[in-house]
Amino acid sequence: MKGEGKMVIMSKMKWVGLIGLVLSAFSLVVHFLLARYTVEGISDYQSSVTIFSWRPIFENPELAKNSTLYRRLWGQVRRLESLHPDANPRGYYADPRSESSGYVFVRIQGGFHEIRNSICDVVAISRLLNATLVIPEIQSTTSSKGISSEFKSFAYLYNEDQFMAALVKDVKVVKTLPQNLKGARRKKKIPSFRVPNSASPYFYLHHVLPVLNKHAVVELVVSEGGCLQAILPPHLEEYQRLRCRVAFHALRFRQEVQELATKMLHRLRAPGRPFIAFDPGMTRDALAYYGCAELFQDVHTELIQHKRAWMKKHGIVKGKLSVNSAQQRLNGSCPLMPEEVGILLRAYGYSWDTILYISGGEVFGGQRTLIPLHAMFENTVDRTSLSAAWEMSRIYGREVNLIDTKLRPPPVEKEKKLGEWKNAGLRPHPLPPPPARPKYPHNIEGWWGWVAESDNEPESTVMELRTNAHKLLWEAIDYLICVEADVFIPGFDRDGKGRPNFASLVMGHRLYQSSASKTFRLDRKKVVKLLEENREHLYQANHTWLTSMRKHLRRSLIDGVIEASSKSKPFSFLSHPAPECSCLRYDPTKPVEASLGVMHSCPKWMDSEIQTKSKDKETEEDYDEDVSSSSGLFFKNIGGNNQNGGGELMKEESQPDDQEELEGAD
Repeated sequence: MKGEGKMVIMSKMKWVGLIGLVLSAFSLVVHFLLARYTVEGISDYQSSVTIFSWRPIFENPELAKNSTLYRRLWGQVRRLESLHPDANPRGYYADPRSESSGYVFVRIQGGFHEIRNSICDVVAISRLLNATLVIPEIQSTTSSKGISSEFKSFAYLYNEDQFMAALVKDVKVVKTLPQNLKGARRKKKIPSFRVPNSASPYFYLHHVLPVLNKHAVVELVVSEGGCLQAILPPHLEEYQRLRCRVAFHALRFRQEVQELATKMLHRLRAPGRPFIAFDPGMTRDALAYYGCAELFQDVHTELIQHKRAWMKKHGIVKGKLSVNSAQQRLNGSCPLMPEEVGILLRAYGYSWDTILYISGGEVFGGQRTLIPLHAMFENTVDRTSLSAAWEMSRIYGREVNLIDTKLRPPPVEKEKKLGEWKNAGLRPHPLPPPPARPKYPHNIEGWWGWVAESDNEPESTVMELRTNAHKLLWEAIDYLICVEADVFIPGFDRDGKGRPNFASLVMGHRLYQSSASKTFRLDRKKVVKLLEENREHLYQANHTWLTSMRKHLRRSLIDGVIEASSKSKPFSFLSHPAPECSCLRYDPTKPVEASLGVMHSCPKWMDSEIQTKSKDKETEEDYDEDVSSSSGLFFKNIGGNNQNGGGELMKEESQPDDQEELEGAD
């Protein structure tokens, strides 16, 4: 009986174990199915438990929105409040004709801002030629660059359906060429034009259109950041508004990118405080073009000089190879260092716990250039601190694993025999020189390692090409956040070809969408002059210097907009889309609006919520508030101790003239 009882117990245990194995297998299958078919649900769950590296620290109380200091730091620029976006056609504007001249196929090369400029140009050109536009091909996002096969070229960055729907009344847009023309293109039997940056409408009407009428298709290769001149004749003003409709309405990023940028914006605003967006603009190409190599040290200077030599060889740079970087900086031709921008913001009155977002996928010089900025602003964040790794991977799509041979460890060499040493002859005969030290890939690892080995920069690996494609997505996220920021300040507004860069496009978008938002358009020459005047006491500035710096920053809110019309607009229309894409809602006789050339009154439907100026707002200058106590110290007084008393000195000397600072809110 005991033996039978043991057998029964053993058999039951076996069944229990078997059932446990079956349930475990079933559980694994369910998890795999969930991972495969319910990505949305899992992503939502992950987003609720994601742990981010950013933990905001606040010490100063939140400012009241009706306070004088809040209006000065975060309030809108009153003299630009009457400007509103208006990119709709004015007057007769015909729909695209049913019979087109042919197909325009475009291949676009370049970075984020160059792609955006080029797309707007090719849409305007397609309407000018009465042609059907094929969705442009973005060269840096083709499958050969190692990116996900889920997205094809244009769709890697932008929403194709939104692009086509938004332009249905402007141009005909199709996703691909007809089948017969596809074969001709593969055989390179269709005419192709490599168009210059600022080609005139005459070029397209007298050179491209006849070829298009003959062959029914042309290919345009755009590699200079644009293919149509920025300023068009008055009778083509509607094409300028078409550019605005493309840039600010038709070009929407694909859904995954848009959603992630929205999430990051919510995380930025979660503390309930406004934030500043800062774009350093410190790229190797820009530094090389303007000859700013000596602002750095060691390998960075050599890398910039190497790039400048390459630019000079290819005719991009016309000047000398060696340039006095100090003089270039005094002329305002070099970017402001992050430390200098931090000093400007602190001098204007932003406290150490202000939220500061740094845009840009790469800051030349490495993270060490940002260390002083982090010391001045505790809540400094970027894309990586507001998103998790899995969220970024999701917008990349499913990518194949690439094996980078540069990261492989060096091969283990066998011990060499000493025969050659024994047969070297009797001493003191000189021994043969030892064999040269082998150079393994890991010895020159890094994006700069080739400098010590060769005069020629190596070709980009597939991994590097993939990273370049990822940078487009990073800049798309940065673009959306910078446009929505409460305050925007650029460190530099030119790219590696001397044209407006990413920051210029952001400022143009902000001018169109919310003209009155605070956007500091700095005169770098004046800023550098002020910094040099007080170089030895930047962290202990006196009242006179603070007043001068604040006055310049305040004036840049208006003067910078006016200067952009003559400095940036001739190179990029999107950097200054006024007055063509703006209208006046209130008083059209204000001097600032007149100087910008905006004379068109907004449509009546925009006046449904006309707001008259209240007496309180007209007499803002009558407020008498001591902003020194709320502006805080120039730097955080850690632990309340300061050995040299500099903190208290700054508190006393940073007291602004009330009347002067109140004008800053205007």
